[in-house]
Formats: sequence, C-alpha cells, structure tokens
Amino acid sequence: MWYNNNVEKRKVGIKVMEFEKIGIGTSDFKKLRTLKYYYIDKSMYIKDIIDNASEVALITRPRRFGKTLNMSMLRYYFDCDMKDSRELFEGLKIMEQDEKYTSKLGAYPCIYLTLKDLDEVSYEEMIERLKTAIKRAYSEHRYLLESEKMYDEDKEKIKKILFKSESEAELKDSIIDLSELLYRYHNKSVMLFIDEYDVPIQAAYVKGYYKEAIEFLKNFYRTTFKDNPYLEKTVLTGVSRVAKESIFSGANNFKVFTVLDNEFADDFGITSEEMDKVIEDFNVEDEKDEIKKWYDGYRIGNVEGIYNPWSILNYLTDKQLKPYWVNTSSNDLIKMTIKKSTTVKEKMERLLKGETIEVPIDLETVIYGIENNENNIWGLMLGTGYLKVDEVVNLEKGIYKVKLPNYEINLLFEDMVEEWFNNKVIGNNLNSILKDLVELNLSEFEKKFRQLVEEMFSYMDVGKYTAENFYHAFVLGMLVGLKDSYYVNSNRESGMGRYDIMLEPQDKNGNSFIIEFKVADDMEENTIEDVIESAKKQIEERDYESNLRERGFNNITKMVFAFRGKECKMQIV
Repeated sequence: MWYNNNVEKRKVGIKVMEFEKIGIGTSDFKKLRTLKYYYIDKSMYIKDIIDNASEVALITRPRRFGKTLNMSMLRYYFDCDMKDSRELFEGLKIMEQDEKYTSKLGAYPCIYLTLKDLDEVSYEEMIERLKTAIKRAYSEHRYLLESEKMYDEDKEKIKKILFKSESEAELKDSIIDLSELLYRYHNKSVMLFIDEYDVPIQAAYVKGYYKEAIEFLKNFYRTTFKDNPYLEKTVLTGVSRVAKESIFSGANNFKVFTVLDNEFADDFGITSEEMDKVIEDFNVEDEKDEIKKWYDGYRIGNVEGIYNPWSILNYLTDKQLKPYWVNTSSNDLIKMTIKKSTTVKEKMERLLKGETIEVPIDLETVIYGIENNENNIWGLMLGTGYLKVDEVVNLEKGIYKVKLPNYEINLLFEDMVEEWFNNKVIGNNLNSILKDLVELNLSEFEKKFRQLVEEMFSYMDVGKYTAENFYHAFVLGMLVGLKDSYYVNSNRESGMGRYDIMLEPQDKNGNSFIIEFKVADDMEENTIEDVIESAKKQIEERDYESNLRERGFNNITKMVFAFRGKECKMQIV
C-alpha cells in the first residue's frame, strides 16, 4: 500500500477529486470511499443495471477488472439496511441523475455472496468454504432473529447456517430461504449479488472433483433462481459463461453480457479517457506511451483502449513498469488447456511474435473436456483477458481475429511456455538443455532433447496433418528460455527460401543456429535417415545462412531435426 504524506487534490474534468491513498486490493466500496482512496467514478454502472431489463444478468469480465468493487458498490447503493449510504455516493455521477435512479438508493433488501475463495483442492473443502460464504451473507441479517415476523423454525434455520451445521440439502436451499425471510421482514423484493460465481466450477475441473461439484452447484443455482418469487433482480459476475452444464436451468429472463457485448462496456476497467485523467492526476505524462504499451489494449464491446486497473494501481504505487496482473490471476485452467491442445500450441508462436490470428470463439464455455475444444479454449482466453478481438470476421459463425492485448500479457505467455517445459523435463532442467545447445555440447543436447521428446509427445500430439507444425511450435516454445540472449526468428526469408528457425545471438561473437524440421510419413517408405538427408540438402541449396553472414555472424551451426512419431534424430549439416 502506498500512502501520500498529504492529502492530494487533483482536477478530474470540472470536479476536484480529493484522495489520501491508493487502495490496492480494496474491493469494499464503503472502505474505499470512507478512507478517501483514489477512485475512478464508475457509479453510472448503477444506472446501467437499473436500465437493464434482465431479471438475472451475468456479466463476464477478466479477473482484477473491478468486478468485486462494482458489486460492492451496487450492494451499498441498493441495500435498505445501509443507513449511511448516501454520503458514500456524494459527488458521484449517479447522484446527478433524475429520480428514476436516485429513488433506488436504499430501496431493497440485498444479499451479497462472493465465491472467489472457493478455489479448493477437494469437494469437501469446497462445501465447507461455501458454508462460510453463506454464513457471512446470513450474518449481515442477524436482526431477523429478533423479529416477530420470523417463526421459530425460521430462527432455528438461521442459527444452523450461522453455526455451519446445515446439511448439504439445506445449504442448497440457503439463498432462496434467506430471500423469503428478507421479503417477509421488509415487504420488499430482494436484490441478489453473486460475485465470481464460476471460481468453484473451474477449480473443481482442474483439481479433479468436477462431477461432484457440478452436480451440487446445478442444484444450488437451480434452487436459487427457479421460481424464486422474492427476487427483484440478480446480478452475477465471473470470467466465463459456463454453458451446457445447465447450472442456470430454470432462471427466468436470464441474460449474459460478455466482453463482446456493448452493454456495460465502459463499466469495468479504465477507459482511455479515464486513463488520461489518471496520468494527469499522478503527473506521469512522460511515461504515457510506455504505460499504454504495457497495460492498454483491451476491448470490451465497442469500447477500445481499456486499461487493466489492477496493473495501473500497482504501477502508480511503485512507479515501475513490470507485470502485476499476471502474478495474481488463477492461470491453472489456461495452462492446462494450452499444454493439452496441439492447435493452440501452434498458434501461440504467432501470437508471441505480435501477429493477429483468425480463430473460432465460443464464449459459452464448456468446462468439461475444454482442452479438446478449440472454440472454447480461445473463448476462455478472450474472456479471461489473455486476448483481445482485433476484428470480427464472421459474427454468425463466431470467427474473430485476435491478438495479445499488451506487453504484460506477452510476458505471461512467454513465462507460461517456459514453465511448461521446465516442469516436464525428466532429470534435466530446461536451462541445462539450452546451455548445452549454445555452448555446442551437441551430443549432450541431443540426448536430453530426445528424452524430452519421449516424455512430452503423445501420438495424438503428432498426428499426420499437424506433425511438422507441432514439432516447430514445440521447439519454439523451448527456445523461449533464450529470449534474454538470443533473437528467435521463425519462418523468415533468407537466401532462396524460408528457414524454420534461426537463433541469432545478441552478441555477434556468440554461436548462431539455423534449424530445419522434417517429418517422416508413416505411409511412405522413406526412412528417418532419408528425411535427414533431404533436410540437409534443402539448407545448403537454399543458402539459409546467407542472411546471418551478410550481417557479420560467422559462428553458424546448421541443424536438422527429423521425427517419426516419438522417434527423433538430430544431425549437424
């Protein structure tokens, strides 16, 4: 946490904003406003919620994009139990609106439930955590125990929840039961806010208890939404729309708003106009271009140039341009899908080079078996903030051009690939393999590389039609570990053709490498030795090394990798 010694006063538009601190990680709206933390006015989100006709609205946004803070703001605005809420909203845009909106301040009983901590390693622990979250929601309404409107059995039910002694069946009914009790007490419909609804679903899949968890959660959400006459409106947030598991079956007037939709587009993240004010407030105009390079680049609906708020707050605190967001998000599901999907591995190379790729996207995420569904993988990566839409190719078929949004995410992908290789090498650290390569200990390098291939490749990975691309992407991913000392180039022109990979040392006295891949077709009679000879001939005839020599590189090693399934041979030209 960063504290200013004095209260700062900065102009934001025509208003003067007064703040004392930057509240990194502060997601409670009351605390943020009471302690005068720096705040970008997102109160028009309240207006957007009121204007939206959906009885149940699910809004998906990347993690750390302000979802929890916005949900907390909704709760403090609408909740009739919050007696001092008006002063929290003084000076914010929502209070400048007409009575249609200001009359909703303190107008409803509210239930606020966050599931962001339900990232557990077992089903039993997930249930225990959910009981704790439900207990917190009930604790905010302890006054029900003193009410004559509550029957004795109602009070016993509340006490069970508060002591976390309820059965799983009673846990499933806990939200609809609380809705009924609040409706009876206040004689008003209830607003329900559920934050990070999909955390337990994703965690259950990654950690191996998906079937148990999804069966419970189906019933939990079905009971909460289906035929619940006590709810005025429900707002849920998460990073993905979990589809086809029917966890929301029976929800009336259910509507999903993803990163591709225009609704709520400027309510999360920091827009470019807001960022201009932030830059002025903190006097970092000289760093504007670098800040944009690192943390800008997101697009939500038709709003371009959205910045990552978590990274911006951290940058304003320590004034260092470095990755922040990538070290906070849960990347487990993303990592698992990338490791298991051949098609994704192939396309990551182009993304890491800054290219735009055309992919099918389905934002209705089918968690079970997601690693086998490319549409869902790209949809998950887009929804979680690892990609941005650059162009809509075919809306009807869900085809989009996407790219990495900024430098921070580019570093995440590089680290993810490097970690993947580091974790998989048997008895050898990736750095050891790469050291053998650059120091020309090539027999040792080949031995370790073949061991790595045998461990990591499956026959599904190296299918007939994707084999050469897969091997290419595999080696490129491994070479990410040389990024601090080498330029890694792929599929570029040199001489009279295009080489597969060129390793160019940043120090011209270092060793350079040209690498060519060839795959032996099982349907043909050529041996792996025949393939090696063909690749060696190609390197020489097309003079791939000419580009390096013209630029003064002399220590050039030309290498051929030949593959047949898991069999791998390397030879120096």
